[in-house]
Amino acid sequence: MKITVIGAGNVGSTVAQRLVDKELANEVVLVDVIEGIPQGKGLDMYESTPVLGSDVKVVGSNTYQETAGSDLCIITAGVARKPGMSRDDLLNTNVEIVKSVTQQVVSHSPNAILVVVSNPLDVMTYVALKVSGFERHRVIGMAGVLDTARFRSFIAAEVNVSVEDVQAFVLGGHGDSMVPLVRYTSVAGIPVTELIEPSKIESIVKRTRDGGAEIVSYLKTGSAYYAPSAAVVQMVESIIKDKKRILPCSVYLSGEYGMSDVVIGVPVKLGRNGIEKIMEIKLTEEEKSALVKSANDVKANMAKVKLP
Repeated sequence: MKITVIGAGNVGSTVAQRLVDKELANEVVLVDVIEGIPQGKGLDMYESTPVLGSDVKVVGSNTYQETAGSDLCIITAGVARKPGMSRDDLLNTNVEIVKSVTQQVVSHSPNAILVVVSNPLDVMTYVALKVSGFERHRVIGMAGVLDTARFRSFIAAEVNVSVEDVQAFVLGGHGDSMVPLVRYTSVAGIPVTELIEPSKIESIVKRTRDGGAEIVSYLKTGSAYYAPSAAVVQMVESIIKDKKRILPCSVYLSGEYGMSDVVIGVPVKLGRNGIEKIMEIKLTEEEKSALVKSANDVKANMAKVKLP
């Protein structure tokens, strides 16, 4: 198994390190345009493998030749948010970066599954899908897993229980209109509405929507990377090990949930072939309305993208 990570910044390098730690590939290739950065970080990771007991070869490169034949490619390349910026503010710059990266990846690894992390996430997943020409089950955006992890962590802290006992889904676009589904949220099977007051739940929902911005406001010179990288690796592990986890991921819809020609987060089954099934869960009218609003926000940004 060979996995390529495009972008050796905080997200990409942390993803690569987690892949090495969990020994999810025989070889991990780290690619970045800045000379020396992927080579140095890659060598440092490789030198950690004897201590970890992880037989993973790590290669750093400024070109794509070393990525040839990758089974899975993770795209993290792009500029990060700064305080006061929304994910959508990154649109024009990151479209060009993701287009170029996708073309290179496809030419060297035409059978790979693509996992997109660059922001604005849903639009970048759409760009990668259209530029690659791949079937939609092989182009997957990471957003819902991260948003759900934030939602779950805030609930666990509020109730003072293990994060493992909190189950939840956050759907929709990876932005201000994301849709945390309170009705599907539980703690060890107990509906969260029986454990937390409605006003507090609403504040947790809001904090989840603002989760990335909250971290950016603290860091000031960058954005989150520990939680995003963990979310990516959970997806990768489900694919590589054919675990068939049901996870909220960004995917191109073709009629599901009554929507078409839009990329948003919905629950999917992830296995060795990528997206093996899009799970259509029943939504209330209010939930459906929120999901449609989120999809329309994504569509508005998709319309700004000019692709051949």
